[in-house]
Amino acid sequence: MRRTAIVLAGGVSKRFGQDKALVQIAGKPLISRVYERAREAVEEVIVVASSDGQRESYTSLLPSETRFAVDVEGSRGPLVGALTGLMNARGEYSILLPSDTPFVSVHVMKLLFDISQGLDAVIPRWPNGYIEPLQAVYRTNAALTASRVATTKGETRLQSMISMLRRVRYVSTIAIRGIDPHLVTFFNINAPTDLKRAEQLIEKKMDM
Repeated sequence: MRRTAIVLAGGVSKRFGQDKALVQIAGKPLISRVYERAREAVEEVIVVASSDGQRESYTSLLPSETRFAVDVEGSRGPLVGALTGLMNARGEYSILLPSDTPFVSVHVMKLLFDISQGLDAVIPRWPNGYIEPLQAVYRTNAALTASRVATTKGETRLQSMISMLRRVRYVSTIAIRGIDPHLVTFFNINAPTDLKRAEQLIEKKMDM
């Protein structure tokens, strides 16, 4: 089963005043950290940018074999980014990843892929019902069809795509704690204060 990782890097980072994917943690850009971890779990990585200029800013930071795609409709949220990535994915299954999760777990990614056979999606879900659609595995063709329909209707949320998928399995974060005890895989950088917290996690070696 060929696997693809789609890294969505097209979002605007107003709280940082710059492209968040370029922000460095312990001397390494966020986009590089996510790429390196994703590459351990898949055969190809596609980085989705919002513009040609943004794509060019990543080129020197990532390996030459990295595949890039530019949002088909400009930066209009994660659904359009997902559609763009899915249009270019070669894998039978694809995992969507945000570019601001520096500790995304290789083991969690592999777990989601391993249980995705015969399903249209495998999505982590918290006990309160909140889901993690941007750290989930999708059957590429099914998700591509659903995302096209959703965007045609003017939808911008990934949940709109997910609602059109027939076979969806939700995996409790309680179960995921078995391989990621502190659930740092879901830790994301939303504000400058998160950068300090991320470096503390690295110092404590809790980023594995």
